[in-house]
Amino acid sequence: MTAVESHQTFELIIEILGGIAFAISGIRLAAAKRFDWFGAYVIGFVTAIGGGTLRDLLIGSPVFWLTTPFYLCISAVSLLTVIIFRQALVKGMRTMFLFDAIGLALYVVIGIEKTLQAGYPMMSAITMGIITGSFGGVTRDILIGDVPMFFRKDVYATACLAGGIVYWLVSYIPITPIVAESACAVTVIGLRVLATHYNWSLPILQIEDSIIPEDNKGDDNKIINKDIDD
Repeated sequence: MTAVESHQTFELIIEILGGIAFAISGIRLAAAKRFDWFGAYVIGFVTAIGGGTLRDLLIGSPVFWLTTPFYLCISAVSLLTVIIFRQALVKGMRTMFLFDAIGLALYVVIGIEKTLQAGYPMMSAITMGIITGSFGGVTRDILIGDVPMFFRKDVYATACLAGGIVYWLVSYIPITPIVAESACAVTVIGLRVLATHYNWSLPILQIEDSIIPEDNKGDDNKIINKDIDD
C-alpha cells in the first residue's frame, strides 16, 4: 500500500468512526427525550451528516452521503447499538459527552482535509473544519428542542478552532499528514475534557437593564435578560 493509499484509508476510518460517534450521540439524546425508533434514527442521521453536508455545499463538492447508502447504514448500526446497550449508553451525560467529543474531533479533521483537497487555503479549511464538526450537533440540538452547545458558554467551537490551529502548525513539519490529523483530534478532545473537568467557559454576554431602551423592555426581553443574567 502506497503512502497516498494509506492516508486515504486513514481518512476513511476517521470518517466512519466520526459518523458512528456523532450518530450515537444524537440517538442517545433522542432516547433520553423518549423519541420513537424512527425519530431517534433521524436525529442520529442528521447529527452524522449535517456538518459534512453544509461543508460540501459551501466548497462546491458533491454532497458525500448522496453517492452511497453507507451513511444510512451507519445510522442504522448506531441505532441498533443504542437499543442493545441502552443501559450503558443512555444513563448519565458522560456517554453523551464522550461520543460527542470524539465525533467533533474526527469531523474537524475530515473537514480540514477535504477543504484543503478542494484547493482552498488553510484558514478556509479551519473554518470548514469547525462547520463540519459542529453543524450536525447544532441541528441535532435544534430538532431535540435544546439550545445548541455551539452557542452556549461551553468550550465547543473554541476547541475546534484550537484543533485547527494545531493542525496548521504541525503541518509545517515535514512528516506524514496523519501526525497533524492526530494532533488536531487529540487537541479537540483534550480541550473538551479539560474544559468540562475544570469548568472552563467563555464569558457570557451581560446586558444591563439600564442600557436597554424603554420601548424594548417587553415581557419577552425581560425573560431573555433574566436568562442571560442567570
